[in-house]
Amino acid sequence: MPMPGADKTTDAKEGVLTYMRAWGESSVPPTALATLITAQHFRPFQKLPMLFVPVLLFSSYLNLNGFPVDSAGVTSAWSAAYLVVARRRKQAFTSKFGARGAIRGLTLGLCAANIVSGGLAYTFGKREAREE
Repeated sequence: MPMPGADKTTDAKEGVLTYMRAWGESSVPPTALATLITAQHFRPFQKLPMLFVPVLLFSSYLNLNGFPVDSAGVTSAWSAAYLVVARRRKQAFTSKFGARGAIRGLTLGLCAANIVSGGLAYTFGKREAREE
């Protein structure tokens, strides 16, 4: 039974924002994005998109070494850069429904999610004071 005067929409918004921030501070999204980029551009090898893979894997490495806020910023920025590069390439309407089109759509969707959640985690993240 809800308390009188409690606002359910505020609780829902806080839940979504908390979930998005946790997604941004996770090490899985940059690794998943690097995997999808590799699946698209490894054969035939394309130099420019494959430059994003080591940076995204380094972002995951940063996260695992205790820098989740910085990792979120790197992931967000490089996901936005890949989204710009990938959107420049035009895709025929019929090729959007094959396996390559589905993977491309999944990759661009993951980029968008990383931009929003990583930016949110970077903006509102708290860095702990590191003891030397």
